[in-house]
Amino acid sequence: MAGSRSSTWRIVAAGEVLLAGVAVALDLWMPTLVLLGLASVSLLVRRQRPRTLGLIAPAGRRWWPLEILGFAVAWTLLTIGVTIPVLEHLSGTRQDVSQFAVVQGNVGLLALLLAFTWTLAAIGEEVAYRGFLVTRLRELIGGDRAGAAATVVAAAVAALLFGWAHTEQGLIGVVTTCIDALFFTWLRFRYRSLWAAVLAHGFNNTIGLVAYFFVGPVYGLW
Repeated sequence: MAGSRSSTWRIVAAGEVLLAGVAVALDLWMPTLVLLGLASVSLLVRRQRPRTLGLIAPAGRRWWPLEILGFAVAWTLLTIGVTIPVLEHLSGTRQDVSQFAVVQGNVGLLALLLAFTWTLAAIGEEVAYRGFLVTRLRELIGGDRAGAAATVVAAAVAALLFGWAHTEQGLIGVVTTCIDALFFTWLRFRYRSLWAAVLAHGFNNTIGLVAYFFVGPVYGLW
């Protein structure tokens, strides 16, 4: 009986993943909002709480927000100092962040984008991709006993979809966003909390926006 119930929910998970994939691939409305809607319906149907998507505080880590900030700073430096320059030299193209040029010196726009980045981007995208999508992919691939292999595959598929959702930044932007997604997923499972990924995402975007405010679009360092 338990096995039959598990199989049923895996079929449901397959449908959820398919709908999420279509929403992202076709850029339907705002894919993040579509995925959040799917996540809400999914939790209601399954009679589950948001904690099943990872929305719980890390246990036994008093200073974990500061640890996440350290990770975010280090990740930003690695990205602009290594990842982006290497990708730009290999591809002969440049990440398109020209849309952020208007942020330079504009306090009002900076404040608006910071509010946006901590709500729809940090919380919304993490719940949608690292919470809902990764959880359902793990369930689809590994069932009730999803192990490391299922987690790796789920993380990779969700990262590809997350990257595809950022095609406005060009090839380099898509690739770096995919890599960012893997980093956020790693933090989620390292701290056993989606809030770790939310904070890292928010800190990472905040660092970028503040840099755009002071110096304009930032590309690779070499």
